[in-house]
Amino acid sequence: MFGKIKTMLGLVLSLQLIIIATVSRLDVIDAHAADELKSAVDCSFIIPPEFIPGGETGLFVNRNAPMESSTIKYSCYDNGADKVLTNRQKKELEESGVRQIIDSSRNLTKEIYQEQMKLAYDQEFGQNVGFNVSSFENITIDGYPGYRIVSSFQPGGEETIHQTVYIVLSKYRTFTISFQRAEDDDCEDLFDKSAQTIHVK
Repeated sequence: MFGKIKTMLGLVLSLQLIIIATVSRLDVIDAHAADELKSAVDCSFIIPPEFIPGGETGLFVNRNAPMESSTIKYSCYDNGADKVLTNRQKKELEESGVRQIIDSSRNLTKEIYQEQMKLAYDQEFGQNVGFNVSSFENITIDGYPGYRIVSSFQPGGEETIHQTVYIVLSKYRTFTISFQRAEDDDCEDLFDKSAQTIHVK
């Protein structure tokens, strides 16, 4: 059991890094023109009382661990585009070849997410884990566009892991909330209720 919770914690932290890298690489914020996205400074939601801080920033683990290995992870990716740069910093940014986040028109789709996340997970585990997106929805929360993505995968010899990821876009920040559970974790209702309290301002 302790091995299971340790594996799940490792997976949820890996998930966040993979999502952030994927979102950044795909320029998800680019899907919306600069004038269409509002600026947001904060994303909040209610953590169910069954979950407690897990020792990493934004990570919450089930208080009944290791019997329940479910986790909730919150992260915020800041593109830094709202920071005032000196002329020297602007020049360095231009010379670096880094694209501005809001200058493209590429949309995140189920196919792109499936392909990129499958590749990332297979590389992470060194095997085909059968990563599969079963639901991909465009959502709007408090006027901010985003995605609700339901997926699952199964590392060799482990239980199937289910994830529901909310990605909310704003002009300078991308907020990600990941609900993750193993097949036998009984917390879907808790996750659904928590997700209904997501607010962005």
